Amino acid sequence: MKYESIGDIYSANQRIREEFENLVSQISEAEAAAVPVGNWSIGHLVEHVAIVDDGAARICTKLLAAAKLAGKPSDGSFSLSAGFGENAGKIATAKVEAPAQVHPTGKVSLADSLTRINATTDTIGSMREDLERYALDEHTFPHPFLGDLNAGEWLVISGLHKRRHASQIQNLLDKIRE
Repeated sequence: MKYESIGDIYSANQRIREEFENLVSQISEAEAAAVPVGNWSIGHLVEHVAIVDDGAARICTKLLAAAKLAGKPSDGSFSLSAGFGENAGKIATAKVEAPAQVHPTGKVSLADSLTRINATTDTIGSMREDLERYALDEHTFPHPFLGDLNAGEWLVISGLHKRRHASQIQNLLDKIRE
């Protein structure tokens, strides 16, 4: 995972979101509600992704506001902090328990979750110019598993999170359709 600019993050996240949306669009509500193994259904996972995406957008908004207030310019380049790759690698395949505030209710349709994901994508898209314009590295917010992340790193982890759950959704879908 190498990102040299904010644009690289946006491009990677767009590909991940399109793959996620393509996968989810092929799932029926009955399949989304089925729970073949574990406690979360596909519907739960998609709702969880929508909740986490929304939270990441809110965090990025706050961090960007702080960066704008500081007024330190950026040339649009980006690099992950030293500990990011190591910490992300540790949890990439580990089973982790989502914090309570991002647990799904199970009462949201796939369509509504996708609508929320798309709205968040629009919100994050509207920040791109400023995320490229201002230095982001001095303003952070703690992630429950990765420590302090700046706005660019929150965008990276948002994409990686969506990709992680797309893999889980595909595995669940394969079991349901056996």
